[in-house]
Amino acid sequence: MPARTGAEFLRGLNDGREIWVGNEKVSDVTGHPAFAGAAHGLAGSFDIQHKYPDDCLMADPETGEKINVSHMIPRSKEDVARRHKGLERYAEYTVGYMGRTPDYMNVTYAGFAARPDEWGAQGNERGAENLVAYQKFLRRNDISLTHTIIQPTIDKSQGDAPKPGNDVALHKVGETEHGIIVRGARILATLAPFADELAVYPAHPLPEGAEDYALSFCIPMATPGLKFICRDSCASNGNVFDHPLSSRFDEQDAFVIFDDVEVPWDRLHINCNVAVYNQVMSTGWFPNVMQQTMIRAQTKLEFAWGLAARMAESINDKAPATMQMLGELWTFGEFARSCVDTAERNAMEFGNGAWFPHGAPLSALRATLPFWFPRVNEIIRLIGSHNLLAAPTVAQFNDPTLRPLIDRYMRGAGDVTAEERARIFRLAWDFTGSALASRGEQYERFYLASGARNQQVVHLTGDRGRANRLVDRFLTEPIVDVRAPATPVKVGKVA
Repeated sequence: MPARTGAEFLRGLNDGREIWVGNEKVSDVTGHPAFAGAAHGLAGSFDIQHKYPDDCLMADPETGEKINVSHMIPRSKEDVARRHKGLERYAEYTVGYMGRTPDYMNVTYAGFAARPDEWGAQGNERGAENLVAYQKFLRRNDISLTHTIIQPTIDKSQGDAPKPGNDVALHKVGETEHGIIVRGARILATLAPFADELAVYPAHPLPEGAEDYALSFCIPMATPGLKFICRDSCASNGNVFDHPLSSRFDEQDAFVIFDDVEVPWDRLHINCNVAVYNQVMSTGWFPNVMQQTMIRAQTKLEFAWGLAARMAESINDKAPATMQMLGELWTFGEFARSCVDTAERNAMEFGNGAWFPHGAPLSALRATLPFWFPRVNEIIRLIGSHNLLAAPTVAQFNDPTLRPLIDRYMRGAGDVTAEERARIFRLAWDFTGSALASRGEQYERFYLASGARNQQVVHLTGDRGRANRLVDRFLTEPIVDVRAPATPVKVGKVA
């Protein structure tokens, strides 16, 4: 099957999966109020690839069918740039508000399949073969894939990685003729109601003796024993005037329980192999997938700047403080754009003929975004002030007695109509103040680990060659009197 349409995607969601939200077990995610808006919103991302085929589609390297460009295994710097165009189209569709559109996992598994030498090391040849075969299945069927990679937090003092005997973390408990049996839980399966399949792959390195937890596989969402417990829905009704974002972009987050789930042999990518589990995420995974994540972030930041500027213009706010805050938003977006551009222009081969962007600029951006996005929301709220809470609904505009009064008393500056002003401020509130906005800020604070943890990591892993050279100049130069450079100065003991 070549690249799917939105309608084809929606038809695939009603497969009997076990989804819980509130007090309900949901049988039809495409029709339930908590999920219908996002299901149809995500369907739009599948239609985007047909609207912009030159940017979003490519020929499958084996079948020639048109597939999503996010499945590309880049083989050159030009391929990295080619993939950027498609990823940008998807980011623009949701203005970066959905962090787990299917292109995220498409890029991830293309990167994995690009390095079968890494996945096939340490005696895991069969797992690597399965993974490469799965990536072909993923791209040829245009699968919507999500992941769950973090172990549940039960006792922080025990660390992030499970130790032997942990009965909560996902682990292998047995084998059958057809595969292995796994039990436990993982978090946080964003996009769970709207994915066709679920991926489990390595996260935190495991200690010795934790072989039963060293697992990687992909299985259908409707696999018996899989249970998804969703957070409270942030979705509103389908009215895009009143709720332009939360009516269609609540991608959901789910706690995943594996209640003795059978994983077929051909779907296993790592089977209790700690050595390969701990090494496959250490090289090209990050620079590869960060191209998608940072294009999304850049798009969201640029949208925030444009929205804040439009908000200020609608009330003719030219105060120096407002201009300063708008300039601050611009710098966020421009820094993000520059990091992505630098990473792509300095793309390199990471082994086995696979080319990915340079990781350092993306690492810097990843460590900074958790601090920028809360500030973005703060700025929009400061500029919006009380106006964010004084925007009529579409029903109020449609009331014949209210409409003339709204048009007169709730218009904007100059020729900005009341309807235009309401659209701007309702969009701004949905971006920063609604239930979905609160979830979005929490998501960005901990997206691919917290800002604090990422700052620690980049310090420990960054290339200090030039920094050390600059410092060493002063620490290793001869000791002389700068007023007479030729005269050495003796260093003696202090009397």
